[in-house]
Amino acid sequence: MAGAEQGYVCVSLNSSSLPCSSDSDLEGAVAQVIDHHNLERSPTPSCPLTVEMVGSCATLVTEHIIQEAPQILDKQLAQLLYAAVVLDCVNMSPAAGKVTPKDCRYASALEKLFPTLPPRGALFLELQRAKFDVSGLNTEQMLLKDMKAVSGSLNVAISVLYIPLEMFFQTVALDEELTAFSQKFGFDLLLLMTISFTESNEPIRELAVFSHSTTCREQVCHYLEQAHNPTFNLCPVSSTLSHMSAYQQGNTLASRKKLLPLIKDFLSEWDGGSCPGDADDECVVPPTPMNSLVEGCPLDGCLPPISAQDLQDKVSKMANADL
Repeated sequence: MAGAEQGYVCVSLNSSSLPCSSDSDLEGAVAQVIDHHNLERSPTPSCPLTVEMVGSCATLVTEHIIQEAPQILDKQLAQLLYAAVVLDCVNMSPAAGKVTPKDCRYASALEKLFPTLPPRGALFLELQRAKFDVSGLNTEQMLLKDMKAVSGSLNVAISVLYIPLEMFFQTVALDEELTAFSQKFGFDLLLLMTISFTESNEPIRELAVFSHSTTCREQVCHYLEQAHNPTFNLCPVSSTLSHMSAYQQGNTLASRKKLLPLIKDFLSEWDGGSCPGDADDECVVPPTPMNSLVEGCPLDGCLPPISAQDLQDKVSKMANADL
């Protein structure tokens, strides 16, 4: 791998393929980027870029190692890569909608190179149990466990929860805890995607949107309800929280990986000054502040206009009165 001997290859596992703003000074040290999300980074000659929509980024890392540096692949590294691929691709099950032919090819390649790797099925079950074990976690820890954030003029967190919404709603003082979490980390919107399974191991997905801004919450809900690429097949369900809208998600193949691009499109439209959604939708904007010095104030026409000279004369009179 390019730059591996210097130890500064960057393998990106997030959707931006870029260092976050606080790490922007490290941009020049990035020697290579490998990602399995939509391309957002502008390619540069000095930084090789691999972006491919596979089920697991570990698949692309395995491909690079096998093709470019097979001498570094030992059993320990192989097991780490293999475990990530198996977990990300839901035990390579086509029904889960995540696995691709390349994922299968490189999982099989690792199995052939290292025949003593743990059996695929047993490994997946062990990892899945650990992934879904949220015992002992408080609300903040559950939200941070598997969270991605995107921002524009609004800051949005998308957290995956590994328990059903009904169970999550039983949390004591949940509204206050979600409010505190939003304030602590500066989020305007929280999107909660749940994943759980039936007794027959069929996936169940739910979606909830939390925000103290009714406008923000309603607009993003409408946007997702009308989404077609993909369609989420959202069916509203009752929510115990006044600042939350909740849904059953009919399309169980629509994971957060599919949701992230839609939220980014929503933010782009929001930041562009138009309400996301249909063109006929009316955008609810805050009223003009009740301040007679603000242009377009509702008090215009009710009181005589105040000029700069009027203010200067008034201040002079006040100063003279104090003498």
